[in-house]
Amino acid sequence: MSEHSDILLRADGLSKAFEVRRTFAEVLRREPRRALRAVHQVSFDVKRGEMLGIVGESGCGKSTLARCLVRLHEPDSGALSFRGQDVLALSGAARRSYNRRVQMIFQDPYSSLNPRLSVRDCLAEAVTVHRIVPLGEVAVRIDRLLDLVHLPREAAARYPHEFSGGQRQRIGIARALAVEPELVIADEPVSALDVSVQAQIVNLLLELQTELGLALIFITHDLRLVRHIAHRIAVMYLGRIVEIGPTAEIFASPRHPYTRALLKAVPRLVPRRRTDVAAVSGELPSPLAPPPGCTFHTRCPLAQQVCRAEEPALERRGGLWPSACHFADVLDREASVPSAQSISAP
Repeated sequence: MSEHSDILLRADGLSKAFEVRRTFAEVLRREPRRALRAVHQVSFDVKRGEMLGIVGESGCGKSTLARCLVRLHEPDSGALSFRGQDVLALSGAARRSYNRRVQMIFQDPYSSLNPRLSVRDCLAEAVTVHRIVPLGEVAVRIDRLLDLVHLPREAAARYPHEFSGGQRQRIGIARALAVEPELVIADEPVSALDVSVQAQIVNLLLELQTELGLALIFITHDLRLVRHIAHRIAVMYLGRIVEIGPTAEIFASPRHPYTRALLKAVPRLVPRRRTDVAAVSGELPSPLAPPPGCTFHTRCPLAQQVCRAEEPALERRGGLWPSACHFADVLDREASVPSAQSISAP
């Protein structure tokens, strides 16, 4: 199988902005409407059976990107394909088929389940709407789904409020699996759970990925987590992917200053050696008015004039994985980088 045919989902230059309502004063001053740039020129692909981790600070556009991939938000520009088919042009039965094959697990297991539906009704709804099995086999399918997520079959008769957060997330996973997807997008699936439960849910996702042959996009702000579960990671900053590549290699030698700063701040599990380093110095710029050039230059200790003037493309430099940094090819040889002054945020 060729590398091209192995690609399941591909995004090319996806962008999404949200119009912001003007204040009364702005209307009086006849100021133009502003747009919040949530996702900007994002490109990546996901291969069959692969787990891609998408990481970044809160507010960097990870969740908006996830919603664009399942078309809960319609991208303003760019292309999205699944198995080579143009996703953004799909309608009717073809779009319903895509919605079945690409499923999403939401961050909050408390609000993502209908409190009026029992677990049985919740799972049966997904199975019957997409006609996964004949009506006479729905009950058997529900039992199988509960087995997959390690919940007792008696749970089918209960309602969401009767379960813990971790159990509700298992129900959410079962609902996503009910329609036999090929790709699952997990948007911060453990961030709302107790630490003691997070590992159980992550291990469950890994188990299901292996057993069912799923591709998985795992969105998180926790670098420690993706290090051990993702084949590749994509690092997002202010709506853009600034680096994407093999997990082990990026952790060993990141090619973007933002990635380096995030990794430097990861807590170390070493007694008496606490990490008090902030992830990145300075304030995150507003997506209403992103800086010109490289959007990270206001917080980057290596920033040069070119960084303020030109937006670096996400591309391979030096034959390595893609990085959106003008100096990515020399970051491993910092002595070769011209002396740089840290630029404070305006």
